[in-house]
Amino acid sequence: MLATVTDWLWSYVLIVALLAVGIRLTVTARFVQIRLFKEMFRGLASGFSATDKGLSSFQSLVVSVAGRVGGGNIAGVAVAITLGGPGALFWMWLIALIGMATSLFECALAQLYKQSDGSETYRGGPAYFMHFGLGWRVMPVIYSGLLLITVGFGFNAVQTYSVTNSIESAFAIPTWQSGIVLTAAMAIILFGGIRRLAAVSQVIVPVMVTGYFALAMGILIANISEVPAALALIFKSAFGLEQMVGGGVAAAIMQGARRGLFSNEAGLGTIPNVAATADVEHPISQGLVQSLSVFIDTIVLCTCTALIILLSSAYQPDAINPQGVVLTQLAVAEQIGGWGESLVSVFLVLFATTTIAYNCYLGENSIAYFANRPAWAIPAFRIAVLVMIAWASVQDLGTVFSSSDLTMALLAITNLLALWYLAPVGMKLLRDYEAQLRGGVAPVFKRETLPDEKIDEGSWS
Repeated sequence: MLATVTDWLWSYVLIVALLAVGIRLTVTARFVQIRLFKEMFRGLASGFSATDKGLSSFQSLVVSVAGRVGGGNIAGVAVAITLGGPGALFWMWLIALIGMATSLFECALAQLYKQSDGSETYRGGPAYFMHFGLGWRVMPVIYSGLLLITVGFGFNAVQTYSVTNSIESAFAIPTWQSGIVLTAAMAIILFGGIRRLAAVSQVIVPVMVTGYFALAMGILIANISEVPAALALIFKSAFGLEQMVGGGVAAAIMQGARRGLFSNEAGLGTIPNVAATADVEHPISQGLVQSLSVFIDTIVLCTCTALIILLSSAYQPDAINPQGVVLTQLAVAEQIGGWGESLVSVFLVLFATTTIAYNCYLGENSIAYFANRPAWAIPAFRIAVLVMIAWASVQDLGTVFSSSDLTMALLAITNLLALWYLAPVGMKLLRDYEAQLRGGVAPVFKRETLPDEKIDEGSWS
């Protein structure tokens, strides 16, 4: 029943909602994700250190990349290809390109309606722009509950499963043992807050992304003559007559959308919680930075993983293939030797460690939305997550992915509904930003630009 409900939501509701919101924002903003692509890099020029009010743009980017780049890039792509065929990657691309616009506006709105919490940073995200931007009271509560369950427990279960099974395959270490070590390591990070997560991510993320990209490029260059055929297989599987007759296209679309959304989270409403913590001059500048994060995650890294798999004999169409991260490990090992399996496992450990910590921050942010929460709520959540990490290390793939897919669908639908209604506000922000660019000045947001909006004075003085 769980699988049936999940498939129905993804097949008939979420895909339509993702495309409707993403296409509306893309067309109305005149393909802003392409027009202002170079501008995305300029937003990183604000520095590498946090201010006394919040994180820098670069820190916010690496924290979001820490969340986006994880098991979805190594294990999720393998799952998409195994269940939906090579054509699933095409739909991951499409969701990502449209999602770049969605992520831009959801993060810009999170910046606009962020609230100063009186301590070390800001708080914000979909629950906040639903509350202050739309005046909703019930939906933010629903969203916060879904966010807590989806990322705090569901996504972390997926990451834990991927890591522990990868370690078992590469080093023959039982999953329960690596689960205990992972639990202990996460306890150190979780109780340090967003600034410790930013400090850790600022060091680990550039190293892990660059290292994995270099590994992938080395393999692709060594097999450059076969890359065009692999790309052709992706398009053939996405649109081929044989796939249409056999229902393969539907499977490719569903798996591409699921794993694409799990990987880059554009439209899911998770990244805005981090985007709101940045101290920037204009909401759109942070939106552009986070749009770049989607590009790095799916268009670059997921494509690298998919091509490595398709260039190997580890994946065989119409056959029973190894599941999840094991397929990626075997594909890499075939190209560079047996030590490649261990290397992928090391990358996955780095990816998943930062992702789990990031997910926990999102869960804490969902709790922080409730002003009258008890003092023990966040510490209790951290302890519950640690217990869940240990539990997920000994679970099966079906249980882990099915539960997270259902709550992820509900979370995304709630967020996309709010984005649809707030699209006019997002367009006003974009017009203000571009008008200042055309005037030759660095864009700075002023509260009087949107006098009718409930904007926190402590955040935008």
